[in-house]
Amino acid sequence: MNEEKIIAEEIRAQYREKEDTKLEELKKLDRKVKTPCEIFAYCFGIVGALILGMGMCLAMKVIGDMMALGIVVGIVGIAAVSLTYPLYARMLKNRKKKYGEKIIKLSDEILDK
Repeated sequence: MNEEKIIAEEIRAQYREKEDTKLEELKKLDRKVKTPCEIFAYCFGIVGALILGMGMCLAMKVIGDMMALGIVVGIVGIAAVSLTYPLYARMLKNRKKKYGEKIIKLSDEILDK
């Protein structure tokens, strides 16, 4: 009989909505700040690296005989790759400014300050 109650409670818990604790809410806010910045940085960096690679292929005459165009495209790719971290840092700073007050308030509640 006791075992049936345990199994029933486990199944019941799967269908009940969970209430977020303050710590889980703090983690969600932290992810809300960082995740979009990281996604942007990875995508922008990958695109920049692909542009750089395309420029290198053109400049070395692997996919055509357009060395001048390859140099220009490569410089654009280098610029994109070089700007990835500064753009990420600025975006992260702005999002920290936007959500920082909520995060500090919630963490103070958790730490009982």
